[in-house]
Amino acid sequence: MELVKLTETIIKELVNDDDEVTVKEFPSENEDEIVLQVMVPEKEMGRVIGREGRTAKAIRTIVQASSYINDNKRVNINIDSY
Repeated sequence: MELVKLTETIIKELVNDDDEVTVKEFPSENEDEIVLQVMVPEKEMGRVIGREGRTAKAIRTIVQASSYINDNKRVNINIDSY
């Protein structure tokens, strides 16, 4: 499964209004790294980050494991609000 699609699917299950979630892949300076930018509404940040960042860490772990299986690249996920 493509990493952007996987990340988007996970995030959309966490938030109330899944139409406002966007996930984009950006080029990285390092060819062995993938950068994903997740944009969610500010009111949904608590759901995506979780207590002490546990939810965000779990999302990163799942996506990173998928990347190692398929591409063997490091994934950097940036979560921002608008």
